[in-house]
Amino acid sequence: MDFGPIEYVVERIDGDYAYLQQIDKPQEESKCVARALLPSEITEGTKLHYEMLQYSIQ
Repeated sequence: MDFGPIEYVVERIDGDYAYLQQIDKPQEESKCVARALLPSEITEGTKLHYEMLQYSIQ
């Protein structure tokens, strides 16, 4: 399990889930994350910082 830090961008939002693309590894598959674990203000294109199981807006 990777505790970060990792930088993501919200690629798309689909209902209760958001698909995050790791910024430094764009070739990898998007990560599906429950929106309940993310800041409520996110929109598509929002950049997120992940560290120690916490997501925050950059």
